[in-house]
Amino acid sequence: MASSQPIIIYFIGCNFFLLLACATSCYTSIFGFGDSLTDTGNLVHFYPNGNKPHMYFPPYGETYFHHPTGRCSDGRLLIDLIAQHYGLPLPPPSLDRRNAQNGTNFAVVGSRVMDAQFYEKMGIYDIVTNVSMWDQLNWFKQMLPHLCHNSSGCKEFLESSLFLLGEFGGNDYTHALLSHKTLNDILPIIPLVAQSIASGAHELVELGARTIIVPSVLPLGCSSSYLTNFESLNEEDYDELGCLIWPNELASYHNELLQKELHRLRELHPHVNIIYADYYNASMKIYRAPRKYGFLKSVLVACCGGGGPYNFNVSAQCGTSQATSCEDPKQYVNWDGYHFSEAAYKWITKSLLEGLFSYPPMKNLCLFDVVEAQVSQI
Repeated sequence: MASSQPIIIYFIGCNFFLLLACATSCYTSIFGFGDSLTDTGNLVHFYPNGNKPHMYFPPYGETYFHHPTGRCSDGRLLIDLIAQHYGLPLPPPSLDRRNAQNGTNFAVVGSRVMDAQFYEKMGIYDIVTNVSMWDQLNWFKQMLPHLCHNSSGCKEFLESSLFLLGEFGGNDYTHALLSHKTLNDILPIIPLVAQSIASGAHELVELGARTIIVPSVLPLGCSSSYLTNFESLNEEDYDELGCLIWPNELASYHNELLQKELHRLRELHPHVNIIYADYYNASMKIYRAPRKYGFLKSVLVACCGGGGPYNFNVSAQCGTSQATSCEDPKQYVNWDGYHFSEAAYKWITKSLLEGLFSYPPMKNLCLFDVVEAQVSQI
């Protein structure tokens, strides 16, 4: 055991700002699934004739990449920051067909958990991508034979990989609301969505995944898009922060059910790390005390947008000629009405990695993996 001790000490000392500290023995690759909170450039492949959606134009990407990459932010996303924390390259979009030995990202802007047929029976349509969580998982399974050439190699590869399954759920509810469905229409869907996310995690476990992060839905009622699309004249519809109450209650209900489903999954697979990443409360921490984290502008107003009380206009979205952008995105929580700025993502990621809003705490992942690996070698 004496020769292994320095490695344990090395991992105890790793933190969010020492990005390479966990690189040696933690994870060899990272795989992402999800929607616009996770997509690093897949959406453009769904646009024919070389057309590009608005997030492929400036000022997207200006803070970190200095050019648009297809990410729905001014810089890095949560998956990028998590990858860098563990010393991994930024995961490329899967549809770019790049080398995936260090991981890849299957997320697509607009993706939902349930497939298009499920929603079309209810009169809910997605005219953008119609990609579901199950589509993305199928893409991963199709890629798997190219990543590992035999069962023993696959087992080792998957056990040493980190999986981010989400965020999923937000678009399931947003698309339904924009299709003029009521809360009474949506409430019966929520348990099915939560169960399906857990089933997706279970499928990854069955394939051999050992560490899966499953995020919550964000506080939808605090986003500029919801505040604009569902503006109310009734002051009682808003909380003390100015967020719409009912969308946040919808998101909280989803998150409560998702946690219950993940708890059942942990009982089935006690030797697998199934992490609930509480994006919701990590975000609310910033909304409640923005200046503490360096956000000096209104947390409910988008940095980049087409005007209005929250600087959001669906007809003049960020990246189009009609929109304008703020001078300093670091002072804004909201980037484009739907998504966060890189500065906000950095604080949320820090909260998750320090274990404040992840269960079981993500800060223990590397340590547990190293200790278990060493014990197995005794």
